[in-house]
Amino acid sequence: MKHIRTISEFHEYINLPKPDHPLISVINVADALPDSRSSDSEHLVLDFYSIAVKRMHNVKVKYGQQPFDFNEGVMSFMSPKQVFSMTADNTDKEVKNSGWAVYIHPDFIWNTSLAKTINIYDFWDYALNEALFLSEKEEAIINNIIQNIRRETQSNIDKFSKQIIISQIETLLNYADRFYSRQFITREKSNHQVLEDVEIIINDYFNRENLIEGGLPTVQHIAQQLNVSPKYLSSLLQILTGQTTQQHIHDKLIEKAKEKLSTSQLTISEISYSLGFEHIQSFSKLFKTKTNLSPKEFRQSFN
Repeated sequence: MKHIRTISEFHEYINLPKPDHPLISVINVADALPDSRSSDSEHLVLDFYSIAVKRMHNVKVKYGQQPFDFNEGVMSFMSPKQVFSMTADNTDKEVKNSGWAVYIHPDFIWNTSLAKTINIYDFWDYALNEALFLSEKEEAIINNIIQNIRRETQSNIDKFSKQIIISQIETLLNYADRFYSRQFITREKSNHQVLEDVEIIINDYFNRENLIEGGLPTVQHIAQQLNVSPKYLSSLLQILTGQTTQQHIHDKLIEKAKEKLSTSQLTISEISYSLGFEHIQSFSKLFKTKTNLSPKEFRQSFN
């Protein structure tokens, strides 16, 4: 695994001249990964943020266990310390890569407004197979902002430069956030399938016999079953239904609890344990929060 700590070191790695600014760089993808590079896959860790909009026909990226193809115009994000692998196929000399990538070292944004907000965006945690697909209009907007950043990094640095660049990066991230929301909404068919799959997974989990051993279902468990990240799943469900994954789990849990309270002779303690709670107090508190009734009061309403 190759650990790249500085942007200057990364420029050297992809055979580019030193960056105009040591803590931020905008590169033209067509200038990177020249033919002399090895076609062997190499695992990389970068100590800085990466934002890219690119088409790379001869480069394959693997993030975690998921391969990702940059043939289409997509926007991708990686935060510092994430591991990925990159393979370049240099056999086709006619292939032309295109697009832009912005690299931002955490030291550049230190003690700025962006330092406090940059990690609130969910897409830093997305696997690359969940990258943002852009329309031509959206790509033009993003590229225009990137060019503004590039011009500032190449200009003579003055007291305004840093704040102008920070503002441009914030605008870039806000547009990306908007476009992700659009992507969730417009991909109706696949999104509805995700909703169905979430229901099936939660139902299957609560129908298991060994909930006492396994405990309550977690957001991580459901996301893993769907091969997406927990934040991606919760963002999608929040936009489509107004509820997070955790809220969906709680709703299903309360539905099961009501069923057991109204149709079985199990004690409240037995129902609590059968649903995966270690402590009856936790079960009673959640039930009352969701229904405004204690489990006992709910059961008595059927008598």
